[in-house]
Amino acid sequence: MNIAEYKEQIDSALSEYFTPAGLPYDGLLESMRYSLTAGGKRIRPILVLEFCRITGGDVNKAMPVACAIEMLHTYSLIHDDLPCMDDDDLRRGKPTNHVVYGECTAVLAGDALQAEAFGTILRSELPAEARANCAEILADAVGSDGMCAGQFLDMLGEEKSLTEDELNEINGRKTGALLIAACKMGVAAAGGSDEQLEAATLFGACIGSAFQIRDDVLDVISTNEQLGKPVGSDASSHKNTYMALYGQERCMSMIYRLTEHAKEALSGVFTDTAFLRELADSMVTRNS
Repeated sequence: MNIAEYKEQIDSALSEYFTPAGLPYDGLLESMRYSLTAGGKRIRPILVLEFCRITGGDVNKAMPVACAIEMLHTYSLIHDDLPCMDDDDLRRGKPTNHVVYGECTAVLAGDALQAEAFGTILRSELPAEARANCAEILADAVGSDGMCAGQFLDMLGEEKSLTEDELNEINGRKTGALLIAACKMGVAAAGGSDEQLEAATLFGACIGSAFQIRDDVLDVISTNEQLGKPVGSDASSHKNTYMALYGQERCMSMIYRLTEHAKEALSGVFTDTAFLRELADSMVTRNS
């Protein structure tokens, strides 16, 4: 399986959710479906499926878990784009959810996607223990000391000059937590060992950091067309970024170092790591 094949399978599975069916609340379903099927790299669900595979699990039974984390990620993007947050009008090359459906519907679409993420895991055909473990991992990643905490700290840090440690604290929660969760959920879906969970955690943490630094670089060097959203928004909003702190050359050096650490984390724990190593490398030079 390569990245394109994984993405095709995930997109196909996601297309089956939230189809309007003549219900009074079809407008809500349309809003949820609009953002969920708007495209994207599908990195998080791919990580779920691949970690499940190399841990010896059933990838088909893990597909709902992969879809669930994309629902959760999509909720975070819808809310992140709202006028009260980043106030963006373009996401993945399309108008943001609130631009199309209005703020109230966008808020509710995000709320519903968050709830449906957990419901999708708990309704899957995985063993009960695996379902519970996956749901707990996801809850820990996005709750009051996870992604939402990172977003809160990011908001508090606006108009302030932050240190690298403070920036790491924000991005480790805002971006890294969900990528770590994706890796761990794949292992949990397969009933993997503590050693495998630990290796997955380290891999996710390293690529999560590299991913955020690359995002900061792209916001400066990319184009609206390549990125699928407005570039230069970090600087115009006076956001704290790694690019603002260190510049492009040092940022790229950090990305390469973190990517190597990520690949090293897999050694001796998983035997078939070629795909994950290739995926980590591909994220170094991504343009979107």
